[in-house]
Amino acid sequence: MGFKCGIVGLPNVGKSTLFNALTQTAAAEAANYPFCTIEPNVGEVGVPDPRLDTLAKIMNSKEIIPTRLTFVDIAGLVRGASKGEGLGNKFLSHIREVDAVAYVLRCFEDDDITHVENRIDPLADADTVETELMLADLESLEKRASAAEKKAKTGDKDAKVQVAVMEKILVPLREGKPARTTPLSAEDMPIFRALQLLTSKPVVYVCNVDEASAANGNAFSAKVQERAKAEGAAAVIISAKIEAEFAGLAAEDRDEFLKEMGLEEPGLNRLIRAGYSLLDLVTYFTVGPKEARAWTITRGTKAPGAAGVIHTDFEKGFIRAETIAYDDYASLGGEVACKEAGKMRLEGKEYVVKDGDVMHFRFAT
Repeated sequence: MGFKCGIVGLPNVGKSTLFNALTQTAAAEAANYPFCTIEPNVGEVGVPDPRLDTLAKIMNSKEIIPTRLTFVDIAGLVRGASKGEGLGNKFLSHIREVDAVAYVLRCFEDDDITHVENRIDPLADADTVETELMLADLESLEKRASAAEKKAKTGDKDAKVQVAVMEKILVPLREGKPARTTPLSAEDMPIFRALQLLTSKPVVYVCNVDEASAANGNAFSAKVQERAKAEGAAAVIISAKIEAEFAGLAAEDRDEFLKEMGLEEPGLNRLIRAGYSLLDLVTYFTVGPKEARAWTITRGTKAPGAAGVIHTDFEKGFIRAETIAYDDYASLGGEVACKEAGKMRLEGKEYVVKDGDVMHFRFAT
């Protein structure tokens, strides 16, 4: 399990350039982090994590299997997409399947690249994208609410509950606000998630800047970052042009290139980190001679749930988990040394798995 991120934006904002660069970067990484194309507009990458490499070296693991991130490059959005303009509903349907949405916003000036609306205003671009998604949600939800109301009138209790939740969500949508701003109870959330509304997804604003602004951003990206902070969203500064150049370099030339650009890491890493933070994800590891593997879970997941990510049988038959903190495993040099130092713990069903835990699950078949 990793997460699936949809990349959306208006035409000519650098969306596809960024997608191609990110996936090519992953393709050119060491074999530890393979890239594969699932469909023409879907790329799956291994999430770089130096901790996984360290664990594999300690255990001499034959194979390294990182957790996965799937990018979905969704066709350029235009005003009127909710009514079928451009690729219309085909475009919108792709967003329903993702965990988070990256809004790629043009934060650079270039007279050779025409903006679809003849202006450079990333906040207005974001509003155009959001408006089309909200209009599509509003139309879809009103139809579903109407159908659910008819069922509720027959005495269907589930339908009554669904109608109540839908009515709550329709309030902000009719006010021009995304579905994710709806105040909902914990009991409402399963119904909310099942609706798969386009504007229910967490948002990462990707500020596509010029090369000179790649390290620190510019006035355009500053406005986007301010908006993201106010909304509780994430914002990442990336130069698609630099990412494209980086992707084409040999591995041995990459560090020097990043240094010349004033960057500490490629944009892929920053985008992944922003996505993990936004979705509140953490990583735990399993390590052995055969493979060292990373697994992604939501923060707060208890040990049986974490085991279930590997196999449902592990969760059903969970007994306990042998657990070592990554720092202890790395500093002491492996499982045996951790046992001897009393750093291995046996955790039960109520244990909340922490980021970096190295785990071995005991379960009954």
